[in-house]
Amino acid sequence: MPSWKLVSGTALGFFAVVFAGAGIGIAMVGEPDPHKAAQAQNNVFEWADGTQMVATGGSMNRQIVPISDIPRSMRDAVIAAENESFETDKGVDPMGIGRAVWNMATGGSTQGGSTITQQYVKNTYLDSDQTLKRKVTELFIAIRLGVSEEKDTVLAGYLNTAYYGRDAYGIQAAARAYFGKDCKDLNPAESAFLASVLKGPNLYNPDGGIGAAATPALNEQRARKRWAWVLDREVEVGRMDKSVRAKYTDAEFPPRIESEQARGMTGQIGYLVDTAKAYVMKNAHISAEQMALGGYTIRTTFEKPKVDALAKAVEDTRNAFLDEKKRPEFDTFVQFGASSVDVKTGKIVAIYGGPGWDQKYFSNNANTSGVPVGSTWKPYVLAAAMEYGTQNSKGQGISVDSKYQANDLTVINNREGRPLRDASGSPFKQKNESPTPYGYVTLTEAMEKSINVPFAQLVFDVGHDKVRNVAKATGILEESMNPNNDASFALGTSTPSAIRMADSYATFAASGMHREPYSVTEVKKNGDKLPGFEAPTPQRAMDNAIADNVTKVLQNVVQNGTGTKAKKLGRPAAGKTGTTDENKSAWFVGYTPELSTSVVLFRSNPNSKDKELQSMNGVGGTDSIHGGDIPAVIWTEYMREALKGAPPTQFPEAEDIGVKADSAGAPTPTPSAPASPSASPSTPPSSSPPPPSPTPSKSGKPSCKPWELYCDPDTTGGTGNGGTDGGTDGGTDGGIIGGPSGSPSQTNTGKPGRPGGTTGWPTGAAAD
Repeated sequence: MPSWKLVSGTALGFFAVVFAGAGIGIAMVGEPDPHKAAQAQNNVFEWADGTQMVATGGSMNRQIVPISDIPRSMRDAVIAAENESFETDKGVDPMGIGRAVWNMATGGSTQGGSTITQQYVKNTYLDSDQTLKRKVTELFIAIRLGVSEEKDTVLAGYLNTAYYGRDAYGIQAAARAYFGKDCKDLNPAESAFLASVLKGPNLYNPDGGIGAAATPALNEQRARKRWAWVLDREVEVGRMDKSVRAKYTDAEFPPRIESEQARGMTGQIGYLVDTAKAYVMKNAHISAEQMALGGYTIRTTFEKPKVDALAKAVEDTRNAFLDEKKRPEFDTFVQFGASSVDVKTGKIVAIYGGPGWDQKYFSNNANTSGVPVGSTWKPYVLAAAMEYGTQNSKGQGISVDSKYQANDLTVINNREGRPLRDASGSPFKQKNESPTPYGYVTLTEAMEKSINVPFAQLVFDVGHDKVRNVAKATGILEESMNPNNDASFALGTSTPSAIRMADSYATFAASGMHREPYSVTEVKKNGDKLPGFEAPTPQRAMDNAIADNVTKVLQNVVQNGTGTKAKKLGRPAAGKTGTTDENKSAWFVGYTPELSTSVVLFRSNPNSKDKELQSMNGVGGTDSIHGGDIPAVIWTEYMREALKGAPPTQFPEAEDIGVKADSAGAPTPTPSAPASPSASPSTPPSSSPPPPSPTPSKSGKPSCKPWELYCDPDTTGGTGNGGTDGGTDGGTDGGIIGGPSGSPSQTNTGKPGRPGGTTGWPTGAAAD
């Protein structure tokens, strides 16, 4: 047993060393410089060819202001929300430090509870990694400031270096960015708002941030709750009188000016920069604060000639088609979105996001979720049928020449062969756009004419999950898919973005090879390349024979079906039109062997709170707009310019696969060669004999996990197809009569959706 003298001596010696080390550490560290901490460089964004697109990110007002210019309301709000004991503590939180040390020692997060002093110190190291060395340095500096600096100096330093979102560092920049005023003029409500944003701009800035949880709607909700809490907290800690707090009801949530981030972001530049910046932040794990400090050189995939060509195609069509002065009740709020993807690489070469940030339109329509895709979804149902077959084909894929009943108001059966039921309990009857008595038609003809009934039945025969698997493998995000196993799922009630639709169809063009869409090829910081920006590895999404058969069918759509306006391209092309109930959205998604492009048209007031989709009936002086009209015209004009000078190439010849089946019984015992009378001349029927096995090979098919493009946002909403009443009217495109209620998981909130919204899934149908 060691003597008590030895134990006490050792303990005293240990503490002496600790205190001596701490003293030396405190003496050696310097104090932070708020002027240096508030400085930010520009980020330079380059076109695909290396020429500069724009330099942005560090040009905002970052004036350092003295404590006398920071109103008492701002100081009270921050102290109440962040560090109640600020004016009496010694600059550090021992419990918070203990948690941070323990977390680091056990391999956990280096984050811990911090005082305002510690946060101020941390702000001077925004561009550094969270390391133990940094944390210890921060601690020593905080202790030194806690005993050597006036509290007003520390508080001013914190408020002058903190990040508030909107590229604003410091309270003066924040006051200008959100309210267009100097910080000395902030009122208590505005001060509480800025104190709320300090909780984390990505999640509390009502403009929205990066990630599925950072939509404008969710951020606004969080900001309002935090704002009210800060005001209540001020009363609780004695920094605001109850009578003053009573003035600030929910209706007094401070209005904000439009973001000044639009400066220099003319035309499509703002959407291009926003897309690329989000990709960089995701792939390099860079925070919004670090990105706002700048210093990055970012080479994008965007090709200026193609971006210009896409914008011109949209604007030419818009100007010729819309007249807001003549038809304000119809032609206002009509919006366009588009995306173009290189088939062989997955590079996003062009997008059209909207009129421009300089026009005060900040939503990126190329990456907007919540706009139903209509009949452009039908190719996934067809591909799933060729891959998985139906309950009648015993697991064998079926041929595109399989026949299905197509008459209007045909009763749809579930997988057990029993009729679905509508809300009244009667057998559910699927509606087509046309009452034409088609009888039995091949799936090729059903796609050509975009007939609803065959696909509404086929999705039950194949299985909804099988269709989801196919769509997911081609790059469609699972959260953008209608989760209901109803008939309308086959007809386009899902809401992928234009970027995802262009990339997904590129999988068909590439004979089943999927490449994730990407917008950045190289990032440098201080001349050094950052890792993580290599081209995504291609994954096989489906057998090449299946993809080539889909292409053959979609070529027929262009040559003889609803997409004939795209024939003017004058080279081999495949595509599909999509139009939703009540004419709330119209799509054309098409491709050549080189380029895949999607175009969407919808109507929504971007300044409204809910941004509900509105009917486009009457827009442009027409009764209704279909995907084969305006979207196909824009697509054709753009593709003609984008492919100018490139020699036309043919799609691979599609081999005959699958067994012939029909919706009335079992398939024929042997596959036969398709005899589509409307096949494109560019892809003549195969002269080779049918393959010995009717089941396409699935060997080597990988498990493809789609990458979430830029922390997007909320995609569970939607509208269109079926409107707000389950599709009882059907609009011009056909809908469902009454809406089925007997199909599995059949639900509908009856609420219209919106781009990026969170309302329920529609249950109506779509056609063209």
